[in-house]
Amino acid sequence: MKLEGKSAIITGGSLGIGQVTALLFANEGANVLITGRTESTLVEAAELAKDAPGSIEYLVSDVSKEEDCKEAVEHAVKLFGKIDILFNNAGVLPLATTHETSIEDWDQVFAINVRGTFMMSKFSIPHMIEQGGGTIINNSSILGIKAIPGTAAYNSTKGAVSQLTRSMALEYGANGIRVNAINPGTTLTPMVQAFLDSSPPELDAYLKGLQPITGHLGRFATPEEMAHAVLFLCDSENVAYMTGAELSVDGGWIAN
Repeated sequence: MKLEGKSAIITGGSLGIGQVTALLFANEGANVLITGRTESTLVEAAELAKDAPGSIEYLVSDVSKEEDCKEAVEHAVKLFGKIDILFNNAGVLPLATTHETSIEDWDQVFAINVRGTFMMSKFSIPHMIEQGGGTIINNSSILGIKAIPGTAAYNSTKGAVSQLTRSMALEYGANGIRVNAINPGTTLTPMVQAFLDSSPPELDAYLKGLQPITGHLGRFATPEEMAHAVLFLCDSENVAYMTGAELSVDGGWIAN
């Protein structure tokens, strides 16, 4: 078990990449606290790990709220005694061009995607410093590097998350804290499926066309593929020299 004895916090852990990563971590021996805004889906996600060697606990929490972030970190420390891994996964994907994006929507997506990542890191890092190290993985996106039309706010937040990743890596490397990001390509999570369902049918072909490789890789990714990328970045023994990096898991999109 790669994560035996480790403890982790995963935000947005009840669905999609967060849920699958939490279950993978528990199967690798970790004790995991998942957070999210909907208790029913958190309960369902936690139940998936009932037979795992590790465990999944849950807490209803909104990463856009400072007090909720503080409470989540304190709850994890109370449960597990430490925080070895923080996976900042929570995110939202609003659909609108720049001039059609409301001020409220712009503020909300930044509050969740960027401010939430900042606050969960801010409150976790002192515990990691005290214990002598830790690992932070931020869920950025290929859209933090490349843009597509109609998602201006989301594109902007993911660019910010990528820069925050690099900044924290430089600030806390001397404390034994590694900070990296994954850049998923189009991944069939509930959020992305809702995005596709609310868009014209030709969007599916457009997004697949952004990936230059056909055949096996000419498809959308699965949450499981992203979860294993996160697990790879948590390997403090074999990738100990890797920090400030963005791991693109995108079917070759970035190469085009």
